Formats: sequence, structure tokens, C-alpha cells
Amino acid sequence: MFVQRRPTSMLGSLLVTAELVYHGAVRNVRKTHGNAFISILMNVLQTVIMVAVFYVMFTVLGLRGLKLRGDFLIYIMTGIFLYMTHIKTMSAVTGAEGPASPMMQHAPMNTIVAILSGMLSALYIQVLSLFLILFVYHVGFTPVEIHDPIGCLAMVLLAWFTGAAVGMVFLSLKPWFPTFISIASSIYQRANMIASGKMFVANTLPGYLLAMFDWNPLFHAIDQSRGHAFVNYFPRNSNWEYAFWLGVTLMTIGLMGEFYTRRHVSASWSAKS
Repeated sequence: MFVQRRPTSMLGSLLVTAELVYHGAVRNVRKTHGNAFISILMNVLQTVIMVAVFYVMFTVLGLRGLKLRGDFLIYIMTGIFLYMTHIKTMSAVTGAEGPASPMMQHAPMNTIVAILSGMLSALYIQVLSLFLILFVYHVGFTPVEIHDPIGCLAMVLLAWFTGAAVGMVFLSLKPWFPTFISIASSIYQRANMIASGKMFVANTLPGYLLAMFDWNPLFHAIDQSRGHAFVNYFPRNSNWEYAFWLGVTLMTIGLMGEFYTRRHVSASWSAKS
């Protein structure tokens, strides 16, 4: 009764996939609220509240003297923006539609489209929130001065990519261990409140403390972003290459695991006897 037209060329297949990813990303943006503007506003308010909380905490505890020489709020934002991008992307990918989801019954939908939609929707919301907050801060309070804005944006993309890579590993394991993955992803988010290093300067850490943080790709991305944001800060205890190659490794493992899971998953796994 229904005839599905298949693309006859690689370009046609890419265009169809891109269209599916676009509509999937729009659906994800509207998932939290029917109005896309309200959905973005909620994310902006969440970021603003976190920046305000850290600003008050640093001020009350008298830790502002430990900051870098430069705009104190830029110091906080370089940590908060990358943390939010990393965590939101990880959550979006982990929560993407799996192979047993009813959405997969609608051709030509597949899990890769769902994963890409989650990644791009998270990136869109976070980058839009970032520029909106910086614009308001620049116009309403004080001019924003960033030493290397392209480098800072590259670190945001690195935090996004590594978040997606961690999310891929969680997603590939979720059908096998759903309760464990739910707990593990929550622990990862909470642990990164401290383990991301957004509350301190990496160059000031002694060796025994540095070993507790340098495993984390987000720690390296945040420290490198501060090196691009401030002209007088040169990160010595981090490098973006480690975060990038760890992200590539985790993404490869996650894709392999997702491919294996897709071939074995069943809709009856979660059924009660």
C-alpha cells in the first residue's frame, strides 16, 4: 500500500539523512517545551543561575583572589559553559532513541539519526545560550574581552565532542544494564561538578591533586579554554590533544558497542514475566 522511495545516489542519501537529522534535532529542542523559545530560555536561565551561584560562592568564601588576572565572570563562564555543553550533550546522546524504540519502526529512521539529532540539538541550544549570555553581559555590564575567541569556541566544540563520546559508551551499554547506566550517568554528571576543574586554576594544582583530575577530558578542555580567553594565562597541566584522542577512542568504542547492541536488542528485554 505504501511505497518508500529510496535515494538512487549517495548525495540523495546524504540529503535524506540530513533532513531526518534536522527534524530530529527540532523535535529534541521542543521536547522540554512545546515552544522552542521557552525551551531555549529555560536553558539560558539554568546557565545564568549556575554562574550566579558560583559568583556568590567565590565572593563569600573570599576565593576571588585565586582567579586569573582578568574578568572574573569570564573565568567562571569558561568553566560553566563547557561543563553545561559537555553534560547536556552526554545526557542527550545517552537518552537518544534506541533500536527497540517505537520511533525506529518508521522508516527511514535509525539510531544514528537519533544520536546525531541529540548531539546537534544540544550543541545548538548551548551555543545559542552562550552567545546570548555574552551579548547581554557585553551590552548591559562591561565589554567582553577574549584573547582568542576562535580557540575558546574550539574548546566548546571539544567539550561537546567528548560529551557525545561518553554518551555513546553509555548508550551502547544501556539496553544491557539500564539501571546501572542510569546511576552511572548521574554519578558522572555530579562528579564533574568538581572533577571538571571549573572551580580552580589547573596551573596552581600540586602534583598529587593534579593526578585526581587529569584523567577527565573536560578538565583539559576547560583549562585550555582559559588559556585562549586570558592573554596572561598559559596552561601547563593540560593539553587538548589528550581530550580529543580520548574522545575519538570512546566514540569508536561506543559506535562498535551500539552496532553490536542493535543486532541483538529485543523489544521484549524489558518485559515482565
